[in-house]
Amino acid sequence: MRERFADTDSFSRIRPKGASRRGRRSDRFDDSQPEYDYFAPAGFEAGGHDSTDGYDHDHDHEDTDQEFLAPVTDGPAVGDRWSTWDQSTPTEKGPEPRPDWVVTELAAVDTELGIVKTGKEADVFLLERAVPDTGRRTLMAAKRYRDAQHRMFHRDSGYLEGRQHKESRVSRAMAKRTAFGKEAIAGQWAAAEFTALCRLWSAGVAVPYPVQITGTEILMEFVGDEDGTAAPRLAQLRTEEADIDDLWAQLGRSLALLAYDGYAHGDLSAYNILVHRGRLVIIDVPQIVDVVANPRGLSFLERDVRNVGAWFVSRGLPPASVEALVESLAADARLRR
Repeated sequence: MRERFADTDSFSRIRPKGASRRGRRSDRFDDSQPEYDYFAPAGFEAGGHDSTDGYDHDHDHEDTDQEFLAPVTDGPAVGDRWSTWDQSTPTEKGPEPRPDWVVTELAAVDTELGIVKTGKEADVFLLERAVPDTGRRTLMAAKRYRDAQHRMFHRDSGYLEGRQHKESRVSRAMAKRTAFGKEAIAGQWAAAEFTALCRLWSAGVAVPYPVQITGTEILMEFVGDEDGTAAPRLAQLRTEEADIDDLWAQLGRSLALLAYDGYAHGDLSAYNILVHRGRLVIIDVPQIVDVVANPRGLSFLERDVRNVGAWFVSRGLPPASVEALVESLAADARLRR
């Protein structure tokens, strides 16, 4: 399975994993010290006797008091870890009804197949969640926000206006950009993105379905093919491959739903929109802006449309269509009367 994905092209080229397996539970233990389990595997009775082959093994071992010791690893026999589905609370799982492809069985195994995309704040990995010996499997994108020492949250200054933490002391620390405040800001991004994805998906916006969040890892719908080929970004499409009018109409519908709900993407461009078999999908939404609470809300909304609109105009869309969408979204967000 892993070899199939090793040379797959995606946002950037998907690279196979190295020796380090991020997110693997066994990383928390010293692998040089073997562990043993006194539970016998299926088909064995206590003492290591195979109860299914019909032979009497009473004389095979002179010391009948010796237990069968099976070495135990922290992870499953195949894959990097057991499914983390049971580690998320109900509010940390995607909205219902869930798509049929979501694998919720606790016997499932998560296998990391490569890296899809690297970024300043987070990296995206290709993950397979499958139930061994069955046909139940799905591919997901695992977005992992970096720890506090390696994050580069260069975009937070304007986006956090209008956001409040439930504890006033944390809000003050964030506003003053103290060391504690910066830590709090960094810790908000994964939760903010997951919450935004849940809200937008439920509202009908074209975003990846959010499966679950555990800590700073978000598992979401993998937008791409079954062989692990990720959908290209809008910026990567050649003009002859794109139905400009249809894609613009799809974008307008999603942005209208966002605006009507009082939000703007906040950092929209042709680089965080995917196109898979003609379907447009908006990604990278941790900085979603409340255009009513944020005093710069209208400027964020206008900038979103004009940034991505420039790509469409360069491929034949009339410039007037961009300005018309700006006015329509401002009205949908009730920012203009």
